[in-house]
Amino acid sequence: MNAWVLSLLSVGIVSVVSFVGAFALWAGISRLQWMVPLLIALAVGALFGDALIHLLPEAFADSSSSALTASYVLLGILLFFAFESFLHWHHEHRSQATDSAVHPMAYVNLLADGLHNFVDGLIIGASYLVSVPIGLATTAAVALHEIPQELGDFGVLVRAGFTRRRALTMNFLSALAALIGVPISLLVGSQVEGYATVMVAVTAGGFIYLAGADLIPELHKDHRLPRSFIQFVVVVIGMGLMYLLLLIE
Repeated sequence: MNAWVLSLLSVGIVSVVSFVGAFALWAGISRLQWMVPLLIALAVGALFGDALIHLLPEAFADSSSSALTASYVLLGILLFFAFESFLHWHHEHRSQATDSAVHPMAYVNLLADGLHNFVDGLIIGASYLVSVPIGLATTAAVALHEIPQELGDFGVLVRAGFTRRRALTMNFLSALAALIGVPISLLVGSQVEGYATVMVAVTAGGFIYLAGADLIPELHKDHRLPRSFIQFVVVVIGMGLMYLLLLIE
């Protein structure tokens, strides 16, 4: 029961992150250009930290075969790569298929975001099946990753022709897809032995992929030494937050 309550509460908190677009309206373009790279750096640290400090040790500790667990981690990397490749292909395909695909492309973005949030729900539910500290760490990593992503999604919807209010509403509705992933993960986990351990290893691979393939390249776009140093410090802070969660285990 605790896993259900905490998972749903965590997903609710992560879903509220979708309203970060309202902050974007207040902050303005100049502030966002300064803050978003720092948010990305914080997400890099949190994702790497959760994967390497919490998820991987737990997966190997509960595994009967280290080679099999390592294979699940690699599977996570491949699944997230394939998932993103499909979404990028679908996005470009729809762009080329219509002459004025402003609103259709916005809905494609929402569909992709909803699918991403559904996966987040699966991940959070599985992490709470392992332990509360693992669930909290994973929720924190997911939430920190969602902030820069939701800012980007909000900008896409506004540029696609949505009003700001409608963009916020649609982003929130898309975020609620995570509420579907949670019960599926918890129900499957209660019936399938070893489900949580496999999901934890797959999630670790996915987090490593997201941090290394998606987010770090964004940080490398700014080569100025002072900014790079600040981003490095923020990455370390993100990892440090994951270390602090070890205190409650």
